[in-house]
Formats: sequence, structure tokens, C-alpha cells
Amino acid sequence: MPRIPLFPNDTMDAAQQAVLTKILSGPRGRIQGPLRAALYNPELADKWQALGALLRYGTSLSPRLSEIAILVTGRACNSPFEWYAHRIEGEKAGIEAPVLEALLARTEPPGMSEDDAVVWRYAVELNRDKSVSGPTYAAALDRFGASTVVELAALIGYSTTVAMELNCHEIPLPEGVTPAFPLPQHEAPQ
Repeated sequence: MPRIPLFPNDTMDAAQQAVLTKILSGPRGRIQGPLRAALYNPELADKWQALGALLRYGTSLSPRLSEIAILVTGRACNSPFEWYAHRIEGEKAGIEAPVLEALLARTEPPGMSEDDAVVWRYAVELNRDKSVSGPTYAAALDRFGASTVVELAALIGYSTTVAMELNCHEIPLPEGVTPAFPLPQHEAPQ
């Protein structure tokens, strides 16, 4: 059960409706996840959907590499919704079941290509350490170039924001979908 009412709903004003129309007519073609909450602030939702569209569909990263980075991040953030949505996208991008299962288990996936392995290491380190080691950064820079390394870090940061919004508002999975892992339990500060 979400902690706040989610959009779209019949209380939307003209600015919210305009952003919803952009989202529905863009590359996503639907609204789900954190944008359902972001619409409380139409300007935020509009900029969010534009940044998300750029990072998901407009970078030099292949869909497969993008989804590996997003899945590592969604799992690192313990976000069942992020995992659910991007597992589907990962499958569409050709990520094999054993790789997906390893990502879910937070272990190194078997049989990765060099590109996959570099992105996986980069995403794991950035999520775990909040930075990337010199060797991992150098490998990514050598493999992909500066522009792609910047895009990769931005995608991971954006995916972290998405996961946090999903988790803190407890945005539910679609009806009938069982989470791959539980939402983190909240404890009151001592």
C-alpha cells in the first residue's frame, strides 16, 4: 500500500496532466514507478521524465549494459519495484537468466563479456563504496571513453534516486506480482 495517493488520478491539475501526456507519448509509453509520485510537483516530474528518458534511451550505452547497471543498483538499494521493472527490460535486452539470477543474488554473473564485466564492476563499486577504484575507472575509461563513463555514473545515480523514491513511498508492484525480495523494514530512530 503506497504511503501517499499516486497519480494519475481525478484530482490532477492542468500542469500535471500536461506532464502525464508527455510521459505517455514518450519512449516509456506508460506511467509507473516513481513518476506516479513525482507528479505532485509537475516541474519535478517533467524534468525527471526528461532526464530518465535521456539516461535510459539516449546514451552511448547499449540497452544491455544500461540494464546491468540499473539492476545492480536496484538490488543494491533493495528496491523490489526497480528490480521487477528492470528484470523485464533486462530480459528484453538479452540478459540471460543465469546472469539475472546472479545479479539478484549479488554475486558475480557467470560468462560475462568484457563490456558486461566492466559495467558490472563499476556499478557494484559505485553502489557499495560511493566511488569507483582506480583500476575499475581506468578499465571503464579505456573500454568506453569519457563520455560513456560520465553517462554510466549518471545512470547509476539516477537509478539510485528512482529506487529511493520507490522504497520510501512504498510504491506497489502491479497487482499479482510477487516481489523477488522484501522491501526493507523500517525501524524508528532510537
